[in-house]
Amino acid sequence: MKFQKPKGTKDILPPEIHKWHFVEKVIRDTMDLYNFSEIRTPMFENTTLFKRGVGTETDIVGKEMYTFEDKSGNSITLKPEMTAPVARAFVEHNLASQAPIHKFFYITSMFRYEKPQEGRYREHTQFGAEVLGTNDVYSDIEIISLVKHIYNQVGVHNFKVKINSLGMPDDRRKYIELLINYLNNHQEHLSNDSKRRLVINPLRILDSKDPNDIEITEHAPKILEHLDIASIVRFEKVINGLTIAGIDYEVDFRLVRGFDYYTDTTFEFISEDLGSQNAIGGGGRYDKLVETIGGKPIPGIGFGSGIERMIMVADRNNFIFPSGKSVDVYFITLNEEAKLVAFKEILNLRKSGIKCEYDSLGRSFKAQMREANKMNSRFVYIIGDEEITKQKGLLKKMSDGSQTEISFNNIIENIK
Repeated sequence: MKFQKPKGTKDILPPEIHKWHFVEKVIRDTMDLYNFSEIRTPMFENTTLFKRGVGTETDIVGKEMYTFEDKSGNSITLKPEMTAPVARAFVEHNLASQAPIHKFFYITSMFRYEKPQEGRYREHTQFGAEVLGTNDVYSDIEIISLVKHIYNQVGVHNFKVKINSLGMPDDRRKYIELLINYLNNHQEHLSNDSKRRLVINPLRILDSKDPNDIEITEHAPKILEHLDIASIVRFEKVINGLTIAGIDYEVDFRLVRGFDYYTDTTFEFISEDLGSQNAIGGGGRYDKLVETIGGKPIPGIGFGSGIERMIMVADRNNFIFPSGKSVDVYFITLNEEAKLVAFKEILNLRKSGIKCEYDSLGRSFKAQMREANKMNSRFVYIIGDEEITKQKGLLKKMSDGSQTEISFNNIIENIK
């Protein structure tokens, strides 16, 4: 039987891994610059965390989670998103008592049972950040600025920032009633998916991609026209702050996101390089989430972004990812005794941080030279019978072809 990877997953092979290393380094360095600290949570959580935190009527909880029962009969779910697990850790470890504000970031795998498409996987790698403890307007602007800063460093420039406000829960409930009344008058023309959502999650009809749904919702009540004064003023401060920060944005009444926990600010980064699944990342404010899962009322804001999609956009923009460190010295050995000498020298060089490689297949001199070129080695060090007798090998600089006899114990001094 020939095994293959599960549908909707991706192998990242050595020729591509340098892109991931570069992106992950940019993420870590930029998060440090913005004073975010890394948090890691288990790959799975109790299912009730997502049902309560994300919402039972959302597509994620209703259709997309990988949920199973463990041997003790507990319902366990591979995490489909990271905000609820971060909030759970925040509450469980009583972090609010340690400092008034916490700034977290993460890089981790997510799992959603979705229809696989280009840039959409059932397991994908996501990075993101969460700020817990403040509802300051500038924390919203900082989060959006942070995302843009990271994207720009990895060759992602041609995106659009879409932004909206969902207000607070009471305003949203009143608005949803207005929206349902409007949509009920057009129900027979809605898509089947939107007819289902009209009963369980009517807000999501606003971001339907069905042409008929789009036409119907174009004239629907707009949530920004039904917010309380505090949310309106707050939203105006956010978009004014984005202008000051030099971030172009577009207010989009259709932007409702797929999580019940959002309040006030929601945003998405959109790239036309991704086709119909065009969101690179997004997030928003969730001032009621911590309280919903059993903590004290603590405001928060965060975002998540798929690394696969970032790299896809960067590639389409012809971004050149820095390659990994090439081999410093490739040892060419002409017999078994030479291989033993080489191996001893390699062990010493590696202790000094020198990246080395050797031939373990007993190939010819020409074949070993081809391998050294393929690895983009800076030097080759040739050892044969004559070199063993002299206790000196032939060090060849690959960039210009120059070569020098160098004793075995002086290699380091001649390659730095």
